[in-house]
Amino acid sequence: MTDPKPSLRKPFGVLLLIVLIAIYAVIAVAVAEPVTRLHVLLQLPIWIVLGIAWVFPARPLVRWIETGRFRK
Repeated sequence: MTDPKPSLRKPFGVLLLIVLIAIYAVIAVAVAEPVTRLHVLLQLPIWIVLGIAWVFPARPLVRWIETGRFRK
């Protein structure tokens, strides 16, 4: 049995995912200063949303890394 030709999709996709997370982190840090001035009960939902929101743009990218397609 022969091995399939290696694809650059996985290393490229992982690098793209790292860049996406870095950009997201910069945005979250920029938002952090004004959010910290709010009452803690107002901060909580904002931090929860910001903590989960990065998954939505990353999900199709991870799917593409694994399957080669952005959609199922």
